[in-house]
Amino acid sequence: MAAFFSKLKDSLKKTRQNFVSKVTQLVSVHKKIDEEFYEELEGILLQADVGVAATCRLVDEIRHEVKQRKIGETAEVRELLQEKMKELLGEQASLEINTTPPTVILVVGVNGVGKTTTIGKLAYRMRQHGKEVLLVAADTFRAAAVEQLEIWSERTDSEMIKHMAGSDPAAVVFDALQAAKKRGIDVMIIDTAGRLHTKTNLMEELRKIQRVITREIPEAPHEVLLVIDAATGQDAMRQAELFKEATKVTGIALTKLDGTAKGGIVLAIFEELGIPVKLVGTGEGIGDLRGFDSHEFVRALFAEEDER
Repeated sequence: MAAFFSKLKDSLKKTRQNFVSKVTQLVSVHKKIDEEFYEELEGILLQADVGVAATCRLVDEIRHEVKQRKIGETAEVRELLQEKMKELLGEQASLEINTTPPTVILVVGVNGVGKTTTIGKLAYRMRQHGKEVLLVAADTFRAAAVEQLEIWSERTDSEMIKHMAGSDPAAVVFDALQAAKKRGIDVMIIDTAGRLHTKTNLMEELRKIQRVITREIPEAPHEVLLVIDAATGQDAMRQAELFKEATKVTGIALTKLDGTAKGGIVLAIFEELGIPVKLVGTGEGIGDLRGFDSHEFVRALFAEEDER
């Protein structure tokens, strides 16, 4: 666990430089907590892509606590901000694993966010927990997507279901559901075509896949994971809103956290959409996908350079 904290801390380095270092500078420069102080704090939060709603909530709550606790030292606001961020993010939200197999996980997202790679890492994670995994190639329009999934199937020793290029994605999913039941598969992970969230016909295809799943297993899919590239910042919010309308997204898998200064998007997602971040990618290694722990996230974000 200490090793993962260290990895998470390193992955948040750019966000820490863009956000926490500015907060630290703010509290050291200002001698009193006045309106100018709050305005500058608000600006720092917005620049880190915390979002308008989450920023307003955090600043309002800090104002209230400063009055309630009669806080006079600006340095105490740094600790108060951490406290309020943890409260906003709430407790850890784990992946829903059904007691009766198979657990069906539908993975969606736009092109280029690392969706298939996330599926491969998730399969590895499940295999590490002793689960039998079936990967489903429901992205039938891009031959490279099937090939990429096949590589992950081999790397993780997972089974795989695929059809010919251009096949109906819902038909692939139907066959996979039958196979999963027969083979006693624990977890079925469905890869879908990367799509622009503005394409209504492709979003309708996702709805069709979801209907097929629910018809075969009424309580499924147990998870609909939306993969988001952390570097997209506020554009990720628009993606999430439209995918949520089409597929009832249950959780976010946040990728490329190590390559962005926009880690504050985590707070915006929680506050504005009410969708928990359930998985976070902290690097390119096969084991660099872990469950998202909100308290650990805030601790790693505010960690000192030598803290491990």
